[in-house]
Amino acid sequence: MTEQTAAPSAGAKFRKFKLDHEIVVAGEVLHAAGTEITVRKPGAGEMRGLTLMGLSQLDYNQLERLAPRITSPVLTKQVFGEMDPADLMQFGGEVMDFLLPTAAKEAVSPTE
Repeated sequence: MTEQTAAPSAGAKFRKFKLDHEIVVAGEVLHAAGTEITVRKPGAGEMRGLTLMGLSQLDYNQLERLAPRITSPVLTKQVFGEMDPADLMQFGGEVMDFLLPTAAKEAVSPTE
């Protein structure tokens, strides 16, 4: 789950989550469990070649193409392919949060 100390503001440009599982590529642990991944809000140019529909449906191929553009440490295609499904869902959730309009977020969880 996303670790947050306070609710993110509507204009937040960065979100973070911790990997639940290590990412191993070619027998080498590249990112240990507990590694914090920073996800930056994508700009229109970073979504070039992607579809909002695909991203909103958490389409694997769409997320895989977007990940190296907006993550730190960078989640390359190879690294992304080795992610645990639970960590993939965490990443997808952060992307979805960036894509949702403020009004939609407030309708789901009103501030008052």
